[in-house]
Amino acid sequence: MQPMTFEEIKEYLPHRYPFVLLDRIVEWEANKHLVALKNVTANEPFFQGHFPHYAVMPGVLIIEAMAQAAAMLGLLSLGHKDDGKSVYYFVGIDGARFKRPVRPGDQLVIAVEQLRLSRGIGKFKAVARVDGAVATEAELLCALRPV
Repeated sequence: MQPMTFEEIKEYLPHRYPFVLLDRIVEWEANKHLVALKNVTANEPFFQGHFPHYAVMPGVLIIEAMAQAAAMLGLLSLGHKDDGKSVYYFVGIDGARFKRPVRPGDQLVIAVEQLRLSRGIGKFKAVARVDGAVATEAELLCALRPV
C-alpha cells in the first residue's frame, strides 16, 4: 500500500507530541507487515535526563515506537481510524531483547509482522534496526478496546 505521512499516522493513533514516536510509514500490507521510521533527534525531550553525558534512547521508548508501529498495522488491517471511542492498547510483550544503543542521529527502521489478528487482538513480531543492525526485537500483543 501507499506510504503514509506523519499527518496520516495521526488519523489512526491517538498519540500526540511528545508521544507520537513514528515519523513515517514507508510500506504496509494489511494483515501482513508494516515498515515505519522514527528519526531520533538530539532535541528529543528524554535526552536531557537519560544519560546527558552519553545520550541513549530509553529502551521502553523503543518498545513504545515498536508498539505504535504494531498498532498501525492492526488498525490499518481493521480499517479503523481514531474515533475517540476506542484505543488500540499495548497489552503484552514477550522475548524483548536490546542489542545496541540508539543515539541521536540514528534512524530506527521498525519492521512489524502480523502473526495473528482476531477479535481486535493482534500478535506481532517487531524488529527495530539502525543502519541494518538489530537494535531491539520483541513479540507484542495489542488489543482494540472501547474507552
